[in-house]
Amino acid sequence: MGKELPQRSPATLGDVLYAKSKAPVPEQDWATLVQSIAAGNQLALHALYERAHRMVFTLIMRITANRETAEELTIDVFHDVWRRASDYDAANGTVLGWIMNQARSRAIDRLRFESRKKRSGDVQSLVEAAPDPCDVLELREQGEALRAALAALTPDEREAIETTFFAGLTHAEAAARLNQPLGTIKTRIRSGLLKLRHALTAEVVGP
Repeated sequence: MGKELPQRSPATLGDVLYAKSKAPVPEQDWATLVQSIAAGNQLALHALYERAHRMVFTLIMRITANRETAEELTIDVFHDVWRRASDYDAANGTVLGWIMNQARSRAIDRLRFESRKKRSGDVQSLVEAAPDPCDVLELREQGEALRAALAALTPDEREAIETTFFAGLTHAEAAARLNQPLGTIKTRIRSGLLKLRHALTAEVVGP
């Protein structure tokens, strides 16, 4: 006689992704929970967490590819839900869509933060690495060559490059800050970098 297999909760991301779907929950039930949370009902927050946290975790895990980060941000998302429940407007979409949008934003913001921190750390390492006295003159000449090359750019090209690379922004963020179309920013960066490359190569080769 075969033994009855014990039931277990999903243990892996795959278990969560491919588990059999339960009966859908009516949207009004979701909305009622959010309304209760807005009124300060902690039990409603717990119920909403139990209902949605696996989906939130799965989405963040897909974006960040880091379990520890996904666990941390999942908690952050539901903390935001607790603070912002009164802001939810059914006219803008479903409750789950509202929550998942917050999860996506949290995950993307964390990726950008980690990327900027890495770039900042790389720059700091270069600053802290003091040059050998014998190389000071060469570094000074390289700096002058770079300044001369930058002077060859148009103001728009120089602005696009400085905003993107020196301020640590993505192309899309630079476009938003400069109030320019993304395609225009990419074109200016591409042409500017090409000019820099040519100018610096000519400086190395010499007349």
